Amino acid sequence: MVDESGLAIETTDMMSETPISMGSSEYEMIELFRKINVSRPIALTLACLAKGREISSQSIEMVSGLRQPEVSVAMRYLRENNWIDIREEKKSKGKGRPIKLYRLTVPMDRIVSKIEEEIIAESRLVLRNIERLKHIA
Repeated sequence: MVDESGLAIETTDMMSETPISMGSSEYEMIELFRKINVSRPIALTLACLAKGREISSQSIEMVSGLRQPEVSVAMRYLRENNWIDIREEKKSKGKGRPIKLYRLTVPMDRIVSKIEEEIIAESRLVLRNIERLKHIA
């Protein structure tokens, strides 16, 4: 959950009853991702998944302060990059949709390397365009 100041406080994952929270390293990770232009929902979602534990989308919402559509957008990006495993589990009580549980399948260093490659490729393209502009001008 997020308190009035916008900081995440500890919550519990419904499936495992294990407390889930973000510490200083997760907040630093989010800040660094944002500095390299990773979107806020993706940065927060990666920080929630960084410990390698399986976590529900509802727990991600509560810990990160993201809304459900923002978590869905982040999960789509992670899924397109084959960075997560999705497992559905039926609710223990009542009816309704099964709960989706997410877990990173790729180590964070590989994810960071992939993001780095994308940034370098974009930078090279920008530099090529600048050089072309210099020749035209």
